[in-house]
Amino acid sequence: MDLKRPCSVLFAIMIAFSSVCLANPSSKLKWRKQNNEQSNNCDVYQGSWLYDDSYPLYDSNACPFIRKEFDCLKYGRPDQLYLHYRWQPTACDLPRFDGVNFLESVRGKKIMFIGDSVSFNQFESLLCLLHAAVPNSNIREDKNASIPTVIFENYQVSIMLFHSLLLVDVEQEDIGRVLKLDSLKNGNLWKDMDVLVFNTWLWWYRRGPKQPWDYVQDGGTVLKDMDRMDAFRKALITWAKWVDSDEVDTSKTRVIFQGISPSHYNGSEWNEPGVMNCSKETQPISGSIYPNGLPLALHVLEDVLSGIKKPVHLLNITTLSQLRKDAHPSSYNGFRGMDCTHWCIAGLPDTWNQLLYTALIN
Repeated sequence: MDLKRPCSVLFAIMIAFSSVCLANPSSKLKWRKQNNEQSNNCDVYQGSWLYDDSYPLYDSNACPFIRKEFDCLKYGRPDQLYLHYRWQPTACDLPRFDGVNFLESVRGKKIMFIGDSVSFNQFESLLCLLHAAVPNSNIREDKNASIPTVIFENYQVSIMLFHSLLLVDVEQEDIGRVLKLDSLKNGNLWKDMDVLVFNTWLWWYRRGPKQPWDYVQDGGTVLKDMDRMDAFRKALITWAKWVDSDEVDTSKTRVIFQGISPSHYNGSEWNEPGVMNCSKETQPISGSIYPNGLPLALHVLEDVLSGIKKPVHLLNITTLSQLRKDAHPSSYNGFRGMDCTHWCIAGLPDTWNQLLYTALIN
């Protein structure tokens, strides 16, 4: 009996199999695609915060893009525990942010953040993440542009910021500033982008000198004021109609809406009655549920989004941000004012961009 023959046959089969695998590298890509499809069945927005020594993802001192409102370490924040938390979804793992892969995946694209100062938070966080990934590449900041733009020239990727407090229009008329709930003219500037990340809520409940309008126009009726949640809903419906219009080609443009970013000025919301701000908060809330529940504004947003025919992704950062009462600048900012609305950079907005990365790449 020839014992060498079976071994020779087995060896030949192994060589042939290896040749097929090498000749067909897409087999690995198909496996990855299947894995991504499985992970897409997981709600990455449900989970909890875990301490992780490998975070933060960059050194904020090395990032040139952080405004003085958000640069907590520069302005003396003594505790740094808030930097070392990682968001862990309940039923899967969240891919770690890979700046090079992000840039390669959106090569030649234009990404625009549209919204209030919370959009500034996410915009600057993304710039820091990408700068840390490719610190020696050509990065150009176009300071003369009407729309702030940072260009990663090696990848021909433009990251842009369009400041819009309410998304819909506010126009100066004889009677004063008129908030027009059914008018959205800036869409002409947005529609040619490859990725749009929208956000609004922070200014809808402002009153007094900080209110950004004097009158509200609802259809043909001009009012001195109206229920703010109704106004918010009507403005979102106007935006939703724009997304569904022929103006927006969602086969070319990804449309994303950031969830409602919370503030932390009322300790009773997280079972600390008597606490009036976030100044002494140094750790997240444990678990997956915010004691005070979800804000009504998020339910309004979800309701409007459910009626849009075209694909829109909700970057649902609300709950995971509610749990981060420790992640605000508090008084550690360039103005020394108590800020429990915005977020430190580095910090929580990096997780928002990790989720954005997951939504775009997967």
